[in-house]
Amino acid sequence: MTPFDPPTLFKSLADDTRARLALLVASEGELCVCELVCALDASQPKISRHLADLRKSGLFQDRRQGQWVYYRLHDELPAWVRHVLDVVRSANQGWIEDGLTRLGRMDDRPVRRASCC
Repeated sequence: MTPFDPPTLFKSLADDTRARLALLVASEGELCVCELVCALDASQPKISRHLADLRKSGLFQDRRQGQWVYYRLHDELPAWVRHVLDVVRSANQGWIEDGLTRLGRMDDRPVRRASCC
């Protein structure tokens, strides 16, 4: 992983969808693409495009489980990046509350290490 710096972080979060994705993943630890589509009530291609941007920036990493892809914060992120995300998430919980509510209501929510959706 290349060094992570403030411009990289803020460019990664400069889009509303990417910022919400980052805060949801930071809040939940790891989410499947289908969970993120449900949480943001957005199309799968839109979510996948933004997830690719977050992965390319180094903020996210993914893992495949069968045909499903799960995203989490990159294991090698500097502590300051995780701290910034935690502070932003804590101070703006209402901003992602709708997404967390939709996740809680999601039928057939995937179980880690099992089939998704």
